[in-house]
Amino acid sequence: MQAYQLNIMDAARLIESGQLSPVELTRSVLERAQQREDQLSAYVALAADQAMADARQAELDIRRGDYRGVLHGIPYTLKDLIDAAGLPTTASSRVRRHHLAAADSAVAARLRQAGMILTGKTHTHEFAFGLTTPQSNNPWAPERSPGGSSGGSASAVAYGGALAALGTDTGGSIRVPAALCGLVGLKPTYDLVPRQGVVPLSGSLDHVGPIARTVADAAALLDAIAIRQPASADSYRQGLDQGVEGLRVGVPGNYFNDRIAPEIQASLREQQAELLAAGAVLVDVDIPLADLIMPTQWGLVAPEAAANHRDELRRVPQLYGEEVRTLLEACSLVPDSDYVQAQRARIALQTAWRRMFADIDLLLAPTVPHTAPLHGQDSFVWPDGVEESVVSAYIRLSMPANVLGLPALTVPVGLDQAGLPFGAQLIGRPFDERAVLRAGQVLEDRCHTRFDLPRA
Repeated sequence: MQAYQLNIMDAARLIESGQLSPVELTRSVLERAQQREDQLSAYVALAADQAMADARQAELDIRRGDYRGVLHGIPYTLKDLIDAAGLPTTASSRVRRHHLAAADSAVAARLRQAGMILTGKTHTHEFAFGLTTPQSNNPWAPERSPGGSSGGSASAVAYGGALAALGTDTGGSIRVPAALCGLVGLKPTYDLVPRQGVVPLSGSLDHVGPIARTVADAAALLDAIAIRQPASADSYRQGLDQGVEGLRVGVPGNYFNDRIAPEIQASLREQQAELLAAGAVLVDVDIPLADLIMPTQWGLVAPEAAANHRDELRRVPQLYGEEVRTLLEACSLVPDSDYVQAQRARIALQTAWRRMFADIDLLLAPTVPHTAPLHGQDSFVWPDGVEESVVSAYIRLSMPANVLGLPALTVPVGLDQAGLPFGAQLIGRPFDERAVLRAGQVLEDRCHTRFDLPRA
């Protein structure tokens, strides 16, 4: 096994014991990126010189006995919405082509303090307004999308160009690319992770969170970036191996079952059986007010995105890509009354879901209804003849957790007949990331599919 193939926890054990140095690990990751970037284009820019300098410093610190924990010496990347001092934050847009971050974002500062090594910035759909990240390719099949808008981040981790990444999630933009690239992705509870120094899309829906290779890796990253620790525990990694005995897992009878690829639907039943065998209690639930979810999402994101871009859209409209400029121009036409209605609808949804969660601890659902689309593919045609846009299909299953601010984790659980990965999604109560992570650990441990890094 090459060093770039390691997950964080395995690499950390080797670094702490002196069997692997941060320099060796970082060099392996950067060499892998140099080999694969021409085909996969995950990075906006590699910061190779600075990364190697930081790796040498980490090695010196660890040799002197200043070991900061499991993230010390681990190479990671940032979605190009997240500031890191001295590096551009372009949001993959010509609008910000001259931007240079004067200071670290809150999350980058926390990871720097933990001793992580930043390898560079990864592509996003322009201003994170999309679900496919067209600049980047999927390592499992380069002719396909890695998902989005954190697609560059997921692609880099999946091919070995980083051991982990931070992305953002407004309607699924961490979980969708993680699922399509065979990775773990965590959207934490709203406001658990600070957004200072992150280019906004929709302030009431934006979340920052990790993309990693294992549930334990994601938990370790959350320990570093969360602004509060879990109740009655020292860390989010604590208790991952406690299992799910007695946890009540909701099995939705509507909404999350609509228009799902048959292989993903079959896998979901397998995941239910695995959790049941591990001691969980399955509870049938109906998703309340399901017809309000999508209009509420768009009723919130449209006016908030339009407000964030109003000045730049008037000043330099020609610098926006046509797709995103058209979307933002349409968003600017949404009346204030619709935004007020969306806020009222969210309150109604929160009340109804709170009642549902009185009977369950977690909700189990698919992360995506279909595996990765071909680049340029506009829609899926479902067995009942319904045609659905790619964006609508991917956002449909992920956006409830954004509208409601709930923690949601995707874990890779299977491959379709073409060998493309997909994930199962666990949604929990606010600030109950520990339960979500515990259940995710069970699914990961009991999964019968191997998700080794693509070899090409």
